[in-house]
Amino acid sequence: MLYFARWKVAAILGVIALGLILCVPNIVPRSVLPAWAARQISLGLDLRGGSYLLLEVDMNAVVKERVESLVDAARTRLRTANIGYANLAGDPNNRRMSLRVRDPAQAEAAAAAIRELANPVPVRGSTTATEPDIAVTAAPDGTVTATLSDAALVARGSGAVEQSLEIVRRRIDETGVSEALIARQGQNRILVQLPGVEDPNRIKDLLGRTARMTFHLLDENANPAAGAPPPGVQFLQGEERGGQAPSRYAVRRRVEVDGANLSDARAGQDSRNNEWVVNFTFDSVGTRRFAEVTRQNVGRPFAIVLDDKVITAPVIREPITGGRGQISGSFNARTANDVAVLLRAGALPAPLTVVEERTVGPELGADAIRAGMLALAAGALFVFLYMGFAYGLLGWFANIALVVNIMLMLAALSLLQATLTLPGIAGIVLTLGTALDANILINERIREETRAGRTPVQALEAGFTKASGTIMDSNLTNLIAMACLYAFGSGPVKGFAVTVAIGTVVQMWTATTLVRLIVSWWFRATRPRALPV
Repeated sequence: MLYFARWKVAAILGVIALGLILCVPNIVPRSVLPAWAARQISLGLDLRGGSYLLLEVDMNAVVKERVESLVDAARTRLRTANIGYANLAGDPNNRRMSLRVRDPAQAEAAAAAIRELANPVPVRGSTTATEPDIAVTAAPDGTVTATLSDAALVARGSGAVEQSLEIVRRRIDETGVSEALIARQGQNRILVQLPGVEDPNRIKDLLGRTARMTFHLLDENANPAAGAPPPGVQFLQGEERGGQAPSRYAVRRRVEVDGANLSDARAGQDSRNNEWVVNFTFDSVGTRRFAEVTRQNVGRPFAIVLDDKVITAPVIREPITGGRGQISGSFNARTANDVAVLLRAGALPAPLTVVEERTVGPELGADAIRAGMLALAAGALFVFLYMGFAYGLLGWFANIALVVNIMLMLAALSLLQATLTLPGIAGIVLTLGTALDANILINERIREETRAGRTPVQALEAGFTKASGTIMDSNLTNLIAMACLYAFGSGPVKGFAVTVAIGTVVQMWTATTLVRLIVSWWFRATRPRALPV
C-alpha cells in the first residue's frame, strides 16, 4: 500500500506532465505553435456558430442519365448492326427505354445487341455475384424494351451518394473552410456542418451546382429557333451578356471531350482585355482527344457547356495541341474562382438539393459556451465541497485527482483533435459526478474498516484493494453503454459518448492509482494514528 517503485512514480508523474503539455495548445493561438504541436480541441457548430446543411442526391437525375446514355448507345449499336428501328425513346419515370424494330424478325437480334450494353451490378445480399443492370425483352410486334433493374437502381444510387460525398468534401476544402463535418446520412442524403461560416449562400451555390463541363460541336444545319431539335441535337441556352437575352445554340449531344479529363483549372485575367477568365489544363487523355477534335474541325464552332448552359462557343481557328484552354464569359473575380473550384473538384454525378438548412450565430455559440462553463464550474464547486465535508482530508485528495481527471480528459480530446459540442460539455459535467464514484466506494470501505477496528494501514489497504472489483464492474457497464451510444448514435450523440468514455477510463486511473500515490505520500510523511474519514 505504502510502497511505489520509482519507475511507477515516474510513470504517473510523466502521464500528468504529458497531459498538461497537451492542454497548453488550447490556450495558445495556433499561429504561434509548430505544426506538430498544434493539436487543439475544435468547437462544434453549436458552440462556434456556423451553418448546417442537409443535402439530398436527386435519384431521378441518376436514372435519367442512365436511360439517356442507354438511348444514345442503342442508337449507335443498332446502326452498326444494320437493324432498322423507329420510335426510339427513353422513359426515365418508368426506368426504361423502348423502340420498335421495322422488321419483327430482327427483334431478337436487336434485343441481343442491346443486352451487350448492360453493366454488371452486385446482386443484393451477395459480395461476389453480379447481374446485368438492364432487363431486355422483345415482343412479337417488334417492340424491344430495356428496363433498369432494382439492383441497378440501388447500386447506381449508392455509387452516386459516395461519389457526391467525396466531391462535396473536395469543394469545401478548396474554399478554405476548416474543420467541416461531412458525412452520409441515410440512403441518399449528405450532412454538411460548417463551423465559423455565417453566410452559407456561397457554399450552397458551390454545392448545388453539378459542375459537369463538356465540349460539343454545334450543328450548323439545325435552326435553334425551331420548336424541337433534330435527333442527336439539343437546344441549350447561352449566358446572359450585357443585359441582352441569352442566345440559343443547337448543340450536338455527342460529347467530344469530357470535363472529367481536366487536370487543373485556375481563375485569371486575360492579358488582352483584363477580363476575368478560367484557364484549364487537360490530362494526357484529354490533351490527345482535344487536339484530335480541334484538328479535324478547324473553322467550326466549338461549344463549352457547363451544367447544360453554353458558357462560350468560339470558332476553332487552329488545332490546339498543348492541352490548355480558356473559358471566357461574364465573370468577375469571385465567379471565376468559384467555377475554377468546381472544375478542380470534379462534377457531381447528380444534382444536390438542400432539404434542411440552419444557421447558428456566433453570439448563440458564445452563450452556449458561457452556460457550459458556468455549469462546469458550479458542478465542480459543489462536488469539491461535498467530498471535502463528507470525507475530510481523503475527500480533498479525491478533489485533486478530479482536477487531474479533467485535465487528462482535455488532453485526450486535444490529442484526438476532437470537436467539442454542447453535448460534449454535458458529458464533461456528467463525468464530474461519476468520476468520484470510485473514490466514494474507496472512502466508504476505508470508513467501514476503521470502524471495525483495523489499523490505518490495514484500512487503507482494504479500501483500495477490495473496492477495486466493484469499481471495475461499474465502470465497465458505463463503457458498454457509451459504446452502444457511439455505435448507434450520430453527430452530437457520438461526441457525448466519446467524452464520457474518455472520462470513465481516466477516472478509473486517477481514483485507483493517483489517489493511492497521494495517500501513500501523506501517510509516510505524517504516520497518523487515526484516519481523517
